[in-house]
Amino acid sequence: MLTVASDIDVLARFGRALADPIRCRILLALREAPAHPADLADALGVSRTRLSNHLACLRDCGLVVTVPVGRRTRYELADERLGHALDDLRAAVVAVATDRTCVDAEDEGCCG
Repeated sequence: MLTVASDIDVLARFGRALADPIRCRILLALREAPAHPADLADALGVSRTRLSNHLACLRDCGLVVTVPVGRRTRYELADERLGHALDDLRAAVVAVATDRTCVDAEDEGCCG
């Protein structure tokens, strides 16, 4: 049972990171391999500015890190266990709720 505030903060940070589909796509891409921002932007079909904002969020959440490569910067998951956690979380959610959709909190009051 989560009772320590820091445990709740950690899960809330992870939830905020996953709350945006682009950030989810970034995490899934980085799960496969580290990447440079320009390559990620092209692969995901988003502008470099938009990608940069999402990478900053993921970096601030502690989920991705930057690695200098010459004059460029490469992004990767902060810990390889995050890739496993994403796989496990996706599998668990699919296993328990394949017929559910989650509405926005502003709509019908999801989760509250």
